[in-house]
Amino acid sequence: MSPLLVFGTIAIYFSALIFIAFLTSRKASNDSFFTANKQAPWFVVAFGMIGASLSGVTFISVPGEVGDFIAGTNQVKAFSYFQLVLGYLLGYFVIANVLLPMYYKLNLVSIYTYLKTRFGIFSYKTGSSFFLISQAMGSSLRLMLVAGVLQLAFFDAYNIPFELTAFVSILLIWVYTFKGGMKTIIWTDIFQTTFMLLAVIVSILIVQSDLNLSTSEMISTIKNSEYSKIWVWDWQSSKFFVKQFFAGAFIAIVMTGLDQNMMQKNLTCRNIGDAKKNIYWLSIILVPVNLLFLSLGVLLYLYAAKNGIEIPKFTDDLYPTLAIHHFSAFAGIVFLIGIIAAAFSSADSSLTALTTAFCIDFVPMNTKSEKVQKQIRLAVHVFFSIVMYLIIVIFGKLNDKSVISTVFTIAGYTYGPLLGLFAFGLFTKRKITDNFMVPLAAILSPLASFLIDKHSVALLGGYTFGFELLIVNGAIMFLALFLLSLKPKKLV
Repeated sequence: MSPLLVFGTIAIYFSALIFIAFLTSRKASNDSFFTANKQAPWFVVAFGMIGASLSGVTFISVPGEVGDFIAGTNQVKAFSYFQLVLGYLLGYFVIANVLLPMYYKLNLVSIYTYLKTRFGIFSYKTGSSFFLISQAMGSSLRLMLVAGVLQLAFFDAYNIPFELTAFVSILLIWVYTFKGGMKTIIWTDIFQTTFMLLAVIVSILIVQSDLNLSTSEMISTIKNSEYSKIWVWDWQSSKFFVKQFFAGAFIAIVMTGLDQNMMQKNLTCRNIGDAKKNIYWLSIILVPVNLLFLSLGVLLYLYAAKNGIEIPKFTDDLYPTLAIHHFSAFAGIVFLIGIIAAAFSSADSSLTALTTAFCIDFVPMNTKSEKVQKQIRLAVHVFFSIVMYLIIVIFGKLNDKSVISTVFTIAGYTYGPLLGLFAFGLFTKRKITDNFMVPLAAILSPLASFLIDKHSVALLGGYTFGFELLIVNGAIMFLALFLLSLKPKKLV
């Protein structure tokens, strides 16, 4: 692909996004930025959330994950990721029937306000703080993927450093979100989800053509491939089905139901009925879409084998390498648009959610005029843009494994305390002593989880943790809150 062709493609794509932002951000207010005035049609939100749920991580890491190996064995991870996806269905059911009704009943803008109502100010600030940390890290890692692709496809040709690539990536998001916020994102998500799904379908068709397979032959080839093994029944494996299924359920609960980014979109729906429809349709659609990405991964490995192409050291590099250096220019453009759409549909709403959570949870906005609120909101938006940029640059130098694994690992540690807080609040009626011990417990819980994970083989008869470590983390936080709810015995 010619660097100028890459530049032209990017310019046209973002011109379209900016045009959508221009149309949707006229007469935008703070309510428009935070909640889209609660007038978004549920089917628009549902379709747009597909892109936000998948992100650039799914677009690149999931196909690459197909050929990765489980540490210490010769067993490929293959379709075992699909076990996690099946668990999402249970998680989304909990979101629709437990969390959403509560959010709508309390008429929340920041979902962490619930913790203030249920427990007190320390729990409230703790919950929001852990979201800010997790979201800033996770969204930055997702955006790092597209920055790496842009570096490979365009910036390397002119010896432009990765730091500048990361800056441009953040700047592009800021330009079309700073004014309209959620009101703009609801509609840009439709645009970006459409191009992301078209990109993966076209990529499959291109590889299918190169392999000279009919549709039925392609399905049979994928099904019979060594890469398409789904089930892992070794209980000691980190990919054991039961672990993966329940880890998937809890990942969905925390990374969607307890995530301001995803729930902020649900809260733009007109009522609870529409919001539930959104979640149900999202959960149904995500299963075949993830299967589509995994199937693409199988085809990419078969394509590389057929053409004698060396598999990159990092599996995340497989799809970008093939698309940019081995596919046709048309296929390369399709890939480029797809990865940009996937990454930006997640990162743009993340930046808006970070701004929302900080403004609502940490700034006394209600006491300010509309003009001052906008100024504060803009300053916070710039601040988190800088934070995301720094994280991208740092992790761009340090990360040495699949980004999807890194994202879920970070989520396991940072969302665990949130899981414990919300679970204790929703499933018990106990009151806690809301003081500095709550944030202390939220810090110690991930540390305890880390130590358990590190020594699990010795302590648990060879058991190794996967993403289900999130459940352990949440359980430790739950136990800590239970202890804080016990009334101290009076001295006689």
